[in-house]
Amino acid sequence: MLGLGAAGLVAAPYLQRGMESALGAVSDKDPTGVSGLLPNGGGFRYYSVASSVPHKGAGDYALTVGGLVERPGRYSLAELRDLPQQRMVRDVQCVTGWRVPHTPFEGVRLSRLLDAAGVRPGAGAVRFTCFDGVYSESLTLKQAMRDDVLVALRMQDKPLSHAHGGPVRLYVAPMYFYKSAKWLSGITVTREVRPGYWEKRGYDVDAWVGRSNGRDDAPTAA
Repeated sequence: MLGLGAAGLVAAPYLQRGMESALGAVSDKDPTGVSGLLPNGGGFRYYSVASSVPHKGAGDYALTVGGLVERPGRYSLAELRDLPQQRMVRDVQCVTGWRVPHTPFEGVRLSRLLDAAGVRPGAGAVRFTCFDGVYSESLTLKQAMRDDVLVALRMQDKPLSHAHGGPVRLYVAPMYFYKSAKWLSGITVTREVRPGYWEKRGYDVDAWVGRSNGRDDAPTAA
C-alpha cells in the first residue's frame, strides 16, 4: 500500500498535465461552452465558441493594429516579447460565477500599442478580433488606455497555453473574464463600440466586476 501511495504521488503531476491537455483539446471542439463545466487544477474553466481553433506560435503568429490610426502596425510574437512587459496579479472573475484569486498576468500594456499607432481624432473605441475566426470584443478608448489592460503573453508566470488563449490574449483586469478575448489577432480602433460575441447574446458591454450583468456588490470602477 505504501508503494502504491508513493507511485501515485510521483505520477500525480503527469496525470494533472494530461488532464489539462485533454480538457484543452475538448474545448477546441466545443462550440457550446459545455466543456467549461469541467474543472482543472488551476481553478479555471475552458471555453471556446468555435468548433476548432488553430495552434499558432512564434513562426506564424501576428497581431495587427489598424483602423483609425496614423501608423498601422503588425507585431510578431518575438516583437511583442521584446517590448516592455507589465506584470500584475489580480483575481480572475467569470460572469458565470467561478473565480481564480491572485492570478499573475504579464504582457504589453494595450495603451503602449495604441500610442505607437497614433490614434486619430474622432476615435472612441477599440475592437478586438481573434484567430478562432468567431470571437470579438470591444472597449471604449478610455477603457482601453487604462494601465490594467494588457496584451498578455504570460499567465501564472509561464507562457500562455493554447487552451488559455495563447500565444497572446487580451486581459482586462477590472472586468469579467469574457472581455479578455482569447487567441487575439487584431486590434482595430473604431469610432464607436461594437458589441462583442457575448454582448450580442445579452451580456453587458461594460462588464465591470460587481457592477454589471445584474450584480451590484463592488465599488464602481473608474
